[in-house]
Amino acid sequence: MPLWVVRAACLVFVLLAGNLKASADDLADFNTAVEALSAHNRVAIGYLRTGNGDLASLEIDRLREGWTKLTERFSGKPPHAFDGNPLYPKLFTVVGVRLVGTDLMLKTGHFEAAQNGLNGIRADLYDLRKASGVVVLADCVRDANIAMDALMAFDDRALDWSNAETGPTVTTKASSYGTELDRCDRIANEEIRKAPEFRRLIDGSKASLAQIPKAVANRDADLLHRLLIELRSFDNLLAFRYG
Repeated sequence: MPLWVVRAACLVFVLLAGNLKASADDLADFNTAVEALSAHNRVAIGYLRTGNGDLASLEIDRLREGWTKLTERFSGKPPHAFDGNPLYPKLFTVVGVRLVGTDLMLKTGHFEAAQNGLNGIRADLYDLRKASGVVVLADCVRDANIAMDALMAFDDRALDWSNAETGPTVTTKASSYGTELDRCDRIANEEIRKAPEFRRLIDGSKASLAQIPKAVANRDADLLHRLLIELRSFDNLLAFRYG
């Protein structure tokens, strides 16, 4: 093979490798920037839930500042993972509108509406990543929250155990939630996975889930209620910290 062909092939390989690395780095940088914003979003939602508008306002200001920087960097240059995703160009307009609306709702004392606006941003990011097959811990936590909602539907001391479907359905819903928690445990990076806070939430949830078969077998609605309250508490904290 002529030497010039070998050199050309090597050059093409180097360029391709460089582009692939740049693409991976762009996505990693995008995800890191979004996570930093999401942290402010989560804290702001927490303050709104407790009616602390002043502290929520500070977090929303930080969220807005971070979003402006992210927009300047990424709005015209999406990571390759989002190529062809129609939600990507829409994201920057939609989130901008949500932030304006959230600020207006906060200033007029409509905390629940402001909270809904911030949750809308979480949903926008979730939909974007899901459409492109991009997996992050926050989205897994969101899926786990949905699975927990389905399980909480059985938090009823007057549960009809005589219905043949009740016990198996509770067991199935609990198993589905456990599956999501296991997936989140795998998705989390090593630092988060080993963090005492994360371990407490994941392992505590698994410990409560492990007792649900006993509650079902004994048709013990009181025990099931206590377990579900424990699980909901863990689930809320998981969403607040990592969702």
